[in-house]
Amino acid sequence: MEKKIALVTGAGSGIGRAVALALSDAGFSVALAGRRADALEATAAAGTGDFFCIPTDVTDPVSVAALFAAVKARFGRLDLLFNNAGTGARAVPMEDLAFEEWKRVVDTNLTGPFLCTQEAIRIMKDQTPRGGRIINNGSISASAPRPYSAPYTATKHAITGLTKATSLDGRVHDIACGQIDIGNADTEMAQKMKSGVPQADLSIRVEPVMDPRHVGAAVVYMAGLPLDANVQFMTVMATKMPFVGRG
Repeated sequence: MEKKIALVTGAGSGIGRAVALALSDAGFSVALAGRRADALEATAAAGTGDFFCIPTDVTDPVSVAALFAAVKARFGRLDLLFNNAGTGARAVPMEDLAFEEWKRVVDTNLTGPFLCTQEAIRIMKDQTPRGGRIINNGSISASAPRPYSAPYTATKHAITGLTKATSLDGRVHDIACGQIDIGNADTEMAQKMKSGVPQADLSIRVEPVMDPRHVGAAVVYMAGLPLDANVQFMTVMATKMPFVGRG
């Protein structure tokens, strides 16, 4: 079989960039999807492998369909989808959150992975060899919320449901689906951890972070399994972050 093909959403920065580079180092050709072409090009420039940059809005069904069509046209198949694109809302009391903020988070964090999963299944079930793997970025917030995080927490809990449903529905097509829940990777979005973030009692405390390359290594492990084995759920987190016992 020729080199395997991976598609990473939200690949222009943070976890997406770290995972894309790790997959490339592991021998995958990697399609990079994200809103900003310049950020995708920066990810590709940071590696030495085979990258394919495709600016995409994962909240738009037309844009998502075009993304997967481009991947199929370029590579002929898809072996791995990493659903990573995500966003958050302002950390304000739930009653003060604008509907537009709620909708933006839901569209990006939940509808986007659903649309990408649909398109991935359509390719994976019909290709030869048949099947593939889908890995969803669930986040620590798929298990426990932070204060003032209703949209993000709700969507990440929903991703767990999408992961389970995809695992079940994908079996007949030799499609495996798992979820990686990440805690305090040292990315642009996590810089606030170093200056202090609200805890369950609303006190402000600095939290430990970890190198995002560990997330990349974890995804490479999940992606490297044969399709008759699957990591259903994995948590990778800064050892001393206040997750276990949160609240």
